[in-house]
Amino acid sequence: MEIPDYYKDVSLRLMRVLDTAGLREDVRWKRINMWLQCEEHYNMGYGTPCRRIYHVFGSQAEATTTVMLNADIDFLSYFMNISVLQDLQNWRHSRETYLMIIDDTTPPGYVKLQAVMNDQPIAVRHVQNSFLMLDRYGQSVLCNSTPDYKDNSTDEHHGPANTKTYGSILSVDTVPAFRCFSWPYTASGWITRQREHNWPSREIVSIIEKSGALLVPVGHKESDYKHVEWRISLSYGEKVLVWQFNHTQYKCYVLLKMINKYFIKPKFGKNAVTSYHWKTCMFWMIETTPAALWQPQNVLICIDLCLRKLCTWVEAGYYPNYFIPSENMFLGVVHGRMQRNLANTLRHLFGQKGRYLTRIPYDGVGQGLITACQCPIMQIDDTIEYIACTLKFTVTWLMVYVLVTWFEILKFGIQENACIFQGRFSSHTIRQEIYTILMTFCCSSLGSHLASKCLEEEITGQDGLNLAHEFLVLGLFSDVASGKLKLATFYLLQNNLILAEYILQHIEKSYTFLVSNVQTQTVLSKDAVKVAFINGHLSTTELIRDFTAFPVPYLPSEIHCTPKALIPEMFRSTGSYDDSSDPGLFYWQSWAVVDPKLYLHFLQHQCYHRQNKIPHKMAALGNILWVIRHERLEYIDTALNLLAYCLKKDGFVVQSYIVLSTSMKLKNHHNAAKWHIASLINAAFRLMGYRY
Repeated sequence: MEIPDYYKDVSLRLMRVLDTAGLREDVRWKRINMWLQCEEHYNMGYGTPCRRIYHVFGSQAEATTTVMLNADIDFLSYFMNISVLQDLQNWRHSRETYLMIIDDTTPPGYVKLQAVMNDQPIAVRHVQNSFLMLDRYGQSVLCNSTPDYKDNSTDEHHGPANTKTYGSILSVDTVPAFRCFSWPYTASGWITRQREHNWPSREIVSIIEKSGALLVPVGHKESDYKHVEWRISLSYGEKVLVWQFNHTQYKCYVLLKMINKYFIKPKFGKNAVTSYHWKTCMFWMIETTPAALWQPQNVLICIDLCLRKLCTWVEAGYYPNYFIPSENMFLGVVHGRMQRNLANTLRHLFGQKGRYLTRIPYDGVGQGLITACQCPIMQIDDTIEYIACTLKFTVTWLMVYVLVTWFEILKFGIQENACIFQGRFSSHTIRQEIYTILMTFCCSSLGSHLASKCLEEEITGQDGLNLAHEFLVLGLFSDVASGKLKLATFYLLQNNLILAEYILQHIEKSYTFLVSNVQTQTVLSKDAVKVAFINGHLSTTELIRDFTAFPVPYLPSEIHCTPKALIPEMFRSTGSYDDSSDPGLFYWQSWAVVDPKLYLHFLQHQCYHRQNKIPHKMAALGNILWVIRHERLEYIDTALNLLAYCLKKDGFVVQSYIVLSTSMKLKNHHNAAKWHIASLINAAFRLMGYRY
């Protein structure tokens, strides 16, 4: 595995960020001791044989959760007066006893519980009642749905767990179980296993062996006899092993749970990959790797290794249990299309070389990492690698954007010949032309994205801006206007007003040729363009480059290369309005998209305002008004908001408010006019000597 140079430095910073998220070593052991004391006090006085004994397991007992991960509290209880044996030689009189048995129908990691007589050590056979069933061999085995051994409350049940919810924050799962005080024979291989790196130590192995096992009333999903099967739970041993994690291993485990909750669960559901899978992965990795690897400076390496290991198991379709390797924890859970998609997701994650960690929202880890590094984790020595990663992202959203809005954006007046156009589009040559156009768009958007990073001072030096400028120049001929408008915006932000004015004047002359904006005077008529295209005199590339103007989109990643007036468009949706008719609504609302001709006159107004060319500025303002009144705009609310911004800048505050009110009437929801109105009110209060 190729290890980037920044892994060591970022790993150390990440360790400090995780400390602020509540994962300090002293806090960890305080939480563990707190739950141990809770167990002791809760079970105090429960020494009578008929009472249950409760133990806390899972994330809370291991202190491997945070405030925002919000793990449930997992209690596991068993009756003291019920004995489970593996050998009848250990039978004791006057106790309800069951014998663990395994036959050819029992999946690995599961057992059946055969009833034993109370007065002598003889297994019960050929007896059937509401608690016992006869298996195929005539043995009387206990059903795992027997109500006497479960909590009889009316609370919600999730599988074998009885769930109680306290408010909207605290959830407590109580799982009934039987206790076997001897180590299961099926897991004996774990005791004798040779361990090259001496983890866990012989002392810990001995302690875990004496802890025995718990039998949980749940059968295997793929088994025909799941109603009489009991799962072997080695929760005591797992808890002890997690307690043996050093500080790096502990934080790696919590990070893997955050990754799972944010990147995997939303796509594949909560049962595909669980916290238990990651815990098992940690056990295998720590046992099979040298202890020197698990150091603070290697956190990112360890995370990548765990992701790669899980990906290997997913591709094989076999996830071995740590204590009982013959048990496949993926059986009946991960298969088919889910298996392929999950493997692709894992490969995508470790292929990002740690960059995805900046997107983790829990407990401020992602944002804290960005702040701690003073630049994104993607700071790399090789600029080409950064460009390649960004280009791949840009191609993705541009493909989606262009395909979704294809017939809406290409307004060249041949809708009546849609069948002819569709036939040309399906040909191999036309597809190649479309890919060429898309790559040109990618260059323009990539340049804007890179310039935004430079202006944010995440990539320092003039070299980054020069590279951004080169990509913007490559995107000039994507269509009539959008690439040129982004380049003009770049010049305005760099305060290069001469070049900005030149580019804008060139765009304005090009609009004479636009079919979508033809009025009475044209160089080429609609019919001429239509005939030329159908007869093959115009290629698709020429048609788009010379006669089509696409809307100008700005993504949140381009926010620092976006005019100030357009930035509120990226925050027009707070997610509070539920529109079930458009499930992708909130995703698209984070974009700022503006019609090209209106954006042209807006940039002219901004350029002439800075140059103090009053007549030219007022002419540009008049052009904005004309376009809004006479052109059919796709983004009318954005157009009105930009007009209001120009009016406010020119001192027409009342008129600006009237325009914003009109914008709100046209589109009440997800309209950035609210932000502009708030800015106007704030300015008014400032003039009166108050702060709003």
